[in-house]
Amino acid sequence: MEKASKRGALFSVIIPAHNEEKYIGKCLCSIKRAAKKIPDEVETVVVANRCTDRTVAVAKSYGAIVIENDDRCISSIRNAGVRASSGSIIVTIDADSVMSKSSLVEIKDLITSGKYIGGGTRLKFERMSLGIAASAVYIAINLIPVMIRNGGLLSGAMFWCRRKDFDRIGGFNEKLISLEDMDFAGRLKALGKSCGKKYGTLRRSYIVTSSRKFDEFGDWYLLKERRLTKAIFTGKDRKAADKFYYDVR
Repeated sequence: MEKASKRGALFSVIIPAHNEEKYIGKCLCSIKRAAKKIPDEVETVVVANRCTDRTVAVAKSYGAIVIENDDRCISSIRNAGVRASSGSIIVTIDADSVMSKSSLVEIKDLITSGKYIGGGTRLKFERMSLGIAASAVYIAINLIPVMIRNGGLLSGAMFWCRRKDFDRIGGFNEKLISLEDMDFAGRLKALGKSCGKKYGTLRRSYIVTSSRKFDEFGDWYLLKERRLTKAIFTGKDRKAADKFYYDVR
């Protein structure tokens, strides 16, 4: 994961990170493993957002490009990372997630096939419990209206597309405080439909994400705090987003 040359990398992997010293090493290591499976240059850009721990030092030790950012909006944090990158294919992943070693190979295969505008992947939690499973079902039910507005059931978790298409849809919507991922997926799918391409989901690959929110709040927290959960689903509730995302840790 060396810094891109002047001609630019093929892949730019963007990682937003707020006090992620506990997790980001595993994420970067997974990208390094995936990069070994392709002959192309891969750069990693970590957007260190208001970090007070060793996130920056850990990221630099893995050869990542690091930029610092003080925004309290995940969309603008992700967009800042893309602006600082040079790759022709953009991949976004969260700092507490680990990609499969075949992820970049599969993304390259799908994009170069000419059939896909981009897409997402499948997600697995690092651990499971009755509370986490029940929360996942509850979230899915409450997201149905949002999914319908954004073009149906669309995978997310780790987004991938060509830079030119990222730019064409204007990146992530900075007016949204949460649910920016579903909005991005919907607009990317609509762009693909307009040019005869599909929104794809990685089938051989997936990501494993931490259960840290459940570790921090409890496995039944989202069901106990249903008012907070529904507020987050509006995408525009600053108080709810701060409580669950930006003021945590």
